[in-house]
Amino acid sequence: MNPMEQLMIRDVPEEERPRERLIQLGAEHCSNAELIAILLRTGTSSESVMTLAHRVLSKAGGIRGLTDTTLEELMEIRGIGKAKAVQILAGIELGRRISRAIPEERMTIRFPRDAAEMVMDEMRYLNQEHFVCLFLDTKNRVIDKECIFIGSLNTSVVHPREVFREALRRSSAGMICVHNHPSGDPHPSREDIDVTYRLYEAGEIVGVELVDHIIVGDGCYFSLKEKGLFPVDPIARDQRG
Repeated sequence: MNPMEQLMIRDVPEEERPRERLIQLGAEHCSNAELIAILLRTGTSSESVMTLAHRVLSKAGGIRGLTDTTLEELMEIRGIGKAKAVQILAGIELGRRISRAIPEERMTIRFPRDAAEMVMDEMRYLNQEHFVCLFLDTKNRVIDKECIFIGSLNTSVVHPREVFREALRRSSAGMICVHNHPSGDPHPSREDIDVTYRLYEAGEIVGVELVDHIIVGDGCYFSLKEKGLFPVDPIARDQRG
């Protein structure tokens, strides 16, 4: 190990300590390791809290891997006892809950990016596909959002009646469907496009507009409407066979 990594926090200049950096510069200027170090508070008798934080990240496979780490897995890391493991898990869960919270002021969806960014943080690290609907009023403001289905998308399991029942219950004028690809690649599959066709047609019948279908990847998204695959061209649909 690099001798510099063995430094205790007390040996590091005050302006370089994680808590001091957060106070002086703001949390957005702290690295992932520094934020974890703040949660951990202390290191061990043989290494600084920053070195311990770097090891936690390394063992978890980075910040993305950390979101799926269990209490037992954290406690297997040398220097991490139950108290420190609980602190890390509490910080992760608080971040999840904040990202899921809908602001009191209704968000207006003007572009596909608006919808993608609204759910990106909570959906990009999920291990299964989640199918979420954003229900909109006549001014494209988000009334509510709900996860309708969890699992691989296909036309046999994503039923328009389930989706539009929720839309009608909220008196929605329109909706945007969003689902994630755990692989991180947001490009649509054949099944994704088939589901979109069915939902679009059902929306035309019940009078609730399907505004877009967006697929979320790892920090990126794919809007079927933005990419010219939406709204559905019935001639192209029939030519699919």
